[in-house]
Amino acid sequence: MRPPRLASVIERRLLVNYRVAPEVVAPLLPASLRPQIVRGHAAAGICLLRLGSVRPAWAPAAVGLRSENAAHRIAVEWDGPDGVETGVYIPRRDTGSLVNRWAGGRVFPGEHGHADFEVRETPGTLHVAYATRDGSTEVDVTAEVTERLEGSELFADLAEASAFFRAGSKGWSATRSGCSMDGMELQTDAWRIQPGRITAARSSYFDDPERFPPGSARLDSVLVMRDVPVRWRPLPAKATGAGVPAAA
Repeated sequence: MRPPRLASVIERRLLVNYRVAPEVVAPLLPASLRPQIVRGHAAAGICLLRLGSVRPAWAPAAVGLRSENAAHRIAVEWDGPDGVETGVYIPRRDTGSLVNRWAGGRVFPGEHGHADFEVRETPGTLHVAYATRDGSTEVDVTAEVTERLEGSELFADLAEASAFFRAGSKGWSATRSGCSMDGMELQTDAWRIQPGRITAARSSYFDDPERFPPGSARLDSVLVMRDVPVRWRPLPAKATGAGVPAAA
């Protein structure tokens, strides 16, 4: 069965970005992908995403569902038929929605773990934390919306950061089989993003010294998206290639 195109509203998307040593990231990727290098660093992070009005693209928004979701991401590139393409590799997706957990990998691309979320938001501050039911992953992030993007070693300014993430709209997700990756592309005519400042952040994934030796993964920046209508286009499954690591 061909997966349906989906529509939704990004009610809140918090992009927590890390700059990472490329030689540390490369072994975490399937063989068909390689790290996308930005000013000498690999770019990785966490997407903390609340979606509203999730439904098949042909259905009215009123019937859509709402959910809290998270994805650990690594910016990647690969050789496509027309040259080098860019996107993200997602070693793990998690959700607070039983519907997303059941449907992901079955009805639409992207297998999800089950997580419990804690969220507190105001117009100027955001706090999102979650812990997975299997005990493998915990994240706790607090950020403030700011006037300018400052302190980033990956991006010179907000315009550069915005262009980078808009170009990386294709996401490849790890699957239990380990032989292929699920693919989904984000599409929107209303792209907008705000700069932020991290006041506190903890991630069991990026803080794991066995995965990322001390000093190899450092917090870089945070970006915020709110109230952006989007569409999600399923992509054909992509082979991982030889020597693929297990889903991290």
